[in-house]
Amino acid sequence: MIMLYEHPLSPYAQKVKIALAEKGVEFESRLPDLLAGVDEAFRRASPRGEVPVLVDGQTSVFDSTIILEYIEECWPTPPLLPPTAAQRAHARMLEEVCDTYYEAINWGVYEVQVFKRASGKLAETLLARARAQTAGVNAYLERHLGSDPYFNGETFGWADIGIVPAVNAAAFVGNPPAAGSRLEAWLERVRARPSVAECMRQAAESVAGFEMLPQLVDSGHYVREYRDHRLEWMMRSGGAEIVLEGMRKKNIRFSVEFS
Repeated sequence: MIMLYEHPLSPYAQKVKIALAEKGVEFESRLPDLLAGVDEAFRRASPRGEVPVLVDGQTSVFDSTIILEYIEECWPTPPLLPPTAAQRAHARMLEEVCDTYYEAINWGVYEVQVFKRASGKLAETLLARARAQTAGVNAYLERHLGSDPYFNGETFGWADIGIVPAVNAAAFVGNPPAAGSRLEAWLERVRARPSVAECMRQAAESVAGFEMLPQLVDSGHYVREYRDHRLEWMMRSGGAEIVLEGMRKKNIRFSVEFS
């Protein structure tokens, strides 16, 4: 049985769960104890301490894109990648935009709305930046969707899997696709797929109890990762003082140093 370390709200874990469901691959879902920080099996499988991690027998694979590639190679039917090299490159590029740009915007909104790292004028500034950036990336995605029903073309696939967690999360925090847009129609279409619907149901359920998270963050019991695109977003969007405060309180972290 495949085992997947994940969290329902992780867009990267969502990609993997949707792909496994589309392939009809059964798996056991496991949430690592990220608060206690003592899950040794998880740490061995994920040296960066991040979800998702797929464990297939003696093989552990981390990083959502690498996991998708592993899934595609191990279970090639039905294929998630489109048939031509150009189409496959296009699908991967759209996934990359969502992984390294769109995700950071949604993450920043969560930092303000859920984790309460900013209030007053600073919160307003960060959320306004996020709204504008979301509108821009949604317009970019709509241009790439064109007249096809899916980003993968005529059938649902890799590109759609890479995009739906980001667009859905933005809609959840109040930044949905423009009303009447093709992107809005696409989101409704893919939300109706059983693989996506179940994944998003789990994500919505996991939000229960989040009212305690600001206190856990402030006390240092819950440490959020600020690395790569997330750190860049916060710094360039006006949140440098949030980063400095988090470093002082030790409730943010950067990438794990390998040894």
